[in-house]
Amino acid sequence: MIKNFTFALADTVEMKKPHACQTNNWEVMRLGADIRLKCMGCGHVVMMPRADFNKKVKKLLAKANDPVNQKSDFYVPKEEIARPNFS
Repeated sequence: MIKNFTFALADTVEMKKPHACQTNNWEVMRLGADIRLKCMGCGHVVMMPRADFNKKVKKLLAKANDPVNQKSDFYVPKEEIARPNFS
């Protein structure tokens, strides 16, 4: 648990347990009483209360405003995520 640390939008954090896609890296998309996170592996978006987030976060990987911020090699932009075609 990280104490006395403030997160910003677009920061990349590592959680204690991996997601179903076996990735621990998450991007912070919303801050407030609830935190919205996006999986850097598959693009899945989850929301959780800040108290749960503070318990489950392991460390901060990259700050959004850091000039040497390099996203993970496994990150897929939203535009490139494969969507099913229902036509």
